[in-house]
Amino acid sequence: MVRYELIAPCHFGLEAVLKKEIIDLGYEITEVENGRVSFEGDAEAICRANIFLRTAERVLLKVGGFQALTFDELFERTREIPWENYLPKDAKCWVKKASSINSKLFSPSDIQRIMKKAVVRRMQAEYDLEQMPETGSEYPLRVFFYKDQVTVAIDTSGDSLHKRGYRQLTSKAPITETLAAALIMLTPWKKDRILVDPFCGSGTFPIEAAMIAAGIAPGLNRSFLSEDWKNLIPRKCWYDAIDEASEMVDDTVEVDIQGYDIDGEVIKAARENAKRAGVDHLIHFQQRPIAELSHPKKYGFIISNPPYGERLEEKKDLPALYRQIGERYKALDSWSMYLITAYEDAERDIGRKADKNRKIYNGMMKTYYYQFMGPRPPKRKTGDTVEA
Repeated sequence: MVRYELIAPCHFGLEAVLKKEIIDLGYEITEVENGRVSFEGDAEAICRANIFLRTAERVLLKVGGFQALTFDELFERTREIPWENYLPKDAKCWVKKASSINSKLFSPSDIQRIMKKAVVRRMQAEYDLEQMPETGSEYPLRVFFYKDQVTVAIDTSGDSLHKRGYRQLTSKAPITETLAAALIMLTPWKKDRILVDPFCGSGTFPIEAAMIAAGIAPGLNRSFLSEDWKNLIPRKCWYDAIDEASEMVDDTVEVDIQGYDIDGEVIKAARENAKRAGVDHLIHFQQRPIAELSHPKKYGFIISNPPYGERLEEKKDLPALYRQIGERYKALDSWSMYLITAYEDAERDIGRKADKNRKIYNGMMKTYYYQFMGPRPPKRKTGDTVEA
């Protein structure tokens, strides 16, 4: 099979998590940059990456890279790309997104127009067309300019990979599925340990944890744009990847995953979302305020996205709320706590400095991932599992 260079964008600060996922899938990393990881793979890799990667935003097929300081250069370099190797003659191809950082060319609309024109010229010459019919499958391009270096890629995913298909009902400040999965994977949590989200909102943290525990691939129940690319990806590759993902599911796994929220309507939405994800039987959702957070067992995990005062009138309540979080955490026996928040006084009000603090960009918002580490549980005598 033909080898490609594939690019997987991710949240800034979480490249190491995605890199490990790609290596675990069996692919060789070629480059790690801010917000994206590149790797080598064939047509099968495109299918498997889309279906299995929990922390990637999408999977891009790189088709070219060059320097462009002028629009004439951009046109010529784009036209030199062997588009006929990637696009059938009836392909619908356009530059869906162009971004530019520290480059002489920075107007997205001009970049899009000139590159589209260059692709059309190449295709007309190669396929002997007066004009491109554009009646076939979609091949949207994503183009990145950085210091005048241009990366050209075709988007294989379509809708962003955070759209697993289960979250139709959301709370006021939802965290994306890809970010939630990455934050869980940054912790030592395993399926035999307790996990509680006391601010669960639409249920993303508990649902992503349950999917990890049950071995449910995040892309198992959705479709991808490149499923229609019969010129590049044999249907068998998709069938094989889906079969592989289906065989890995174990929804009889026993877990202790709980989601609480003070809003009863939000809890109803979380239950619906969990049902759509096929993990409602693995999660206990309950309307409960943070003041009532307790658990009799040791060595559990809190993983949560507490409020951080997006609206001005909410900010005055934050010190008391985070003090309450600190008090309830202190009352738990040997637990660990992981919080993502933009509230900069979180540690002060919780009453303890975090063991680790990681800066993560949630979209354009700078947030902090505070990591309070509890002690490890003693190993059982069998040596292969730990006590929950």
